[in-house]
Amino acid sequence: MRNVTLQVMPTDREENAGEQGRIQLLKFADVTAIGRSDGAFNGRPVSNPRELRILELRYGMIRAQALTPRESQAFIEQVLGRL
Repeated sequence: MRNVTLQVMPTDREENAGEQGRIQLLKFADVTAIGRSDGAFNGRPVSNPRELRILELRYGMIRAQALTPRESQAFIEQVLGRL
């Protein structure tokens, strides 16, 4: 699917911004947004711009620490080849 990007987070990363659990961010056409994270804000939904920015920054850190989409695809193909 063109609107989906997979990135694998290697388990050997010393620092992993995703260790606190999943992040969900929804941005709407009217420029409003809502987000939540298992490990931030007690897991409650947030819409405050400052809190949303914290979730966005953490999401960006996770993406930066993960394999690139191309590397992730190669990794997945390698694992599937072993099965």
